[in-house]
Amino acid sequence: MSARLVVSHRTGYLYEKGALTSFNEARLTPPTTSEQTVFFSRVEVSPQPWTFDYVDYWGTHVTGFEVSERHDRLVVTASSTVDVHRPPREGLGLDWPGLARESTEIEACEFLEISARVRPPADLRDRVAAFRTATLTPAELVAAVTRLVHDEVSYVTGSTSVASHAVDAWDAREGVCQDLAHLMIGALRSVGVPARYVSGYVLPDDTTPVGMPVVGESHAWVEWWDGVWLAVDPTNMVIPGDLHVEVAHGRDYADVPPLSGVYTGGTDTDMFVEVKITRLS
Repeated sequence: MSARLVVSHRTGYLYEKGALTSFNEARLTPPTTSEQTVFFSRVEVSPQPWTFDYVDYWGTHVTGFEVSERHDRLVVTASSTVDVHRPPREGLGLDWPGLARESTEIEACEFLEISARVRPPADLRDRVAAFRTATLTPAELVAAVTRLVHDEVSYVTGSTSVASHAVDAWDAREGVCQDLAHLMIGALRSVGVPARYVSGYVLPDDTTPVGMPVVGESHAWVEWWDGVWLAVDPTNMVIPGDLHVEVAHGRDYADVPPLSGVYTGGTDTDMFVEVKITRLS
């Protein structure tokens, strides 16, 4: 089974007193992988900028651009058509000694750093340490941590910001997908399980009629290392499937922001984001 999805992501800034120049990077282009095929992708910017494209250290396609004329708003529209075929994936079934050996690989070891964004609070770290003692394999621990984060942190739109840290969401017991992903990543890394942050989109309702555009979601989930990267979505308590479109991965949100940059001009800005997803099959 697979799904063909059209994603339209419109985002940008409104500058209260105008921007004289702005320099930005957009990470909005899904890659073609073994689990998804990109048939079409385009990033459009208004006002018309000077642009360049490159692939960053983490393998994400980046559109960099510069607007050198005064502007009151910046609008970035990314459009993609993606065929997703994400069957269940099996890892190596590593035990704890095996994971310790495998985690020395450069692909995995870079995802053991516990940054400020993902650092788990002491009580969560202690509970995960207890899971580590009680489980025979990393897979068992991942399942327990996924359930813990999903059950104890409520999804509340607008409860945090992109600058929030995992501890903020844990203390409030509420957050958004970014926060749940950060909490799970920090928890796993605290007991030696490499984990990385994945950004993308998800079609929220699998009963959506074909051809009907619906409000979609920018989304975040987690991959952990079992000799290969295995995905889990703690927000929805599912293994990501054909309705998840991957855009980027990194150590945490700071490596994969959809739109980031600097500008000269006034100090007040408002950011807007609109995502629509249409299922074609």
